[in-house]
Amino acid sequence: MLVQQLDALLANETDSVANMANASALLYESLSDINWAGFYRFVKEADELILGPFQGKVACVHIQNGAGVCGTAFKNNQVLRVADVHQFPGHIACDANSKSEIVLPVNDEDGTQLGVLDIDAPIANRFTTEDEEELKQFVATFVAHLTK
Repeated sequence: MLVQQLDALLANETDSVANMANASALLYESLSDINWAGFYRFVKEADELILGPFQGKVACVHIQNGAGVCGTAFKNNQVLRVADVHQFPGHIACDANSKSEIVLPVNDEDGTQLGVLDIDAPIANRFTTEDEEELKQFVATFVAHLTK
């Protein structure tokens, strides 16, 4: 359902900032028990992730490549689903109320890493394998609209 909503929402829009903003808002409004949803963009010259459009409390602006959940997911180019962020080595606590997190790489259709999609929850073990699969499709749909 989310994927179809995103596809309709991004139809005929080519501005990546507007699309990140609407994608974040859609997730924040649609997913239960989350407290943050948004994007971090990779800036190659600085070798770091920089905050992009999001929904939720104020967030950390700069995340070093390889640092915390977002930086680790980006560095390894893999989805990270963390049941308890307080047990994750080097976790960056932007919001002390966050207890679990899922981070998905955002790569263009050529495989170039663009950043990550980050979603936090105020409860432990919030994200399931089903969530992960749906969010992978969500990211793929988002990326498909970058090139339309």
